[in-house]
Amino acid sequence: MTTSENKFTEEEVLWVKQHSPKHLTFAVSRPEAYRFSAGQFARLGFRAGTDGNGFIWRAYSMISAEYADTLEFFVILIDGGEMSARLTALQAGDRILLDKTAQGFFLPGRFPDGKDLIMLSTGSGIAPFLSIIQQPAVWERFDTLALAHSVSFARDLIFNDWIRGLSDHPLIAEHIGKLRFVPITTRETTEGALSCRLPELLKNGRLAQAFQRPFTPADSRFMICGNPQMVQDVFKTLLEMGFAMHRNKLPGQIMMENGF
Repeated sequence: MTTSENKFTEEEVLWVKQHSPKHLTFAVSRPEAYRFSAGQFARLGFRAGTDGNGFIWRAYSMISAEYADTLEFFVILIDGGEMSARLTALQAGDRILLDKTAQGFFLPGRFPDGKDLIMLSTGSGIAPFLSIIQQPAVWERFDTLALAHSVSFARDLIFNDWIRGLSDHPLIAEHIGKLRFVPITTRETTEGALSCRLPELLKNGRLAQAFQRPFTPADSRFMICGNPQMVQDVFKTLLEMGFAMHRNKLPGQIMMENGF
């Protein structure tokens, strides 16, 4: 894929943190003119090819707030992946390409009504939700913000402490009582976490119980992000429970996006 020079900027990598052999977070400089809405994604890239005229691009949701001075990202590295190989070697001071235009319509503001924002994620699908829950307007809009993060093992729950730290966030600390966070591990039993796949937790009512909120078409608004199989399975389950896809001309209760 090629992109003309006037469509991207070259940014500095500010810091890199490798949480495990496959979990990586990093921050890059943010151009003054760069704008995005929480839930959108950026296209990041590197020059490729011996002549330097080729490019490699991938889409990653921002985990940073709309008002942050830097752009932060969370990546799950894939063995043998071309982009993952580049990111594995990433160090502070390196340069990375940033498409000038943020993209995506995975935005809680698209829901015209509802009281409870239910955010269901697997793996790197938690990324857009980390940005969303840093927005004061979202806390003011909904009575409850409920976030589930489903992973294979407890070691993959790298944002638990970060989420607990929101109680000290200067812009949202006053709203923190509205937050319901439920970690889930599907391949081992973990203290303080549920241990079943999201579709089953919806069907058996355990997720609603953990969130301390009933799921109803009148009040619940679902955002789903993660691996494509989970997204489809959860979507099908919610349809069977009486919820509908949200469309601009036909409001519903479900929005979904595959994790990158």
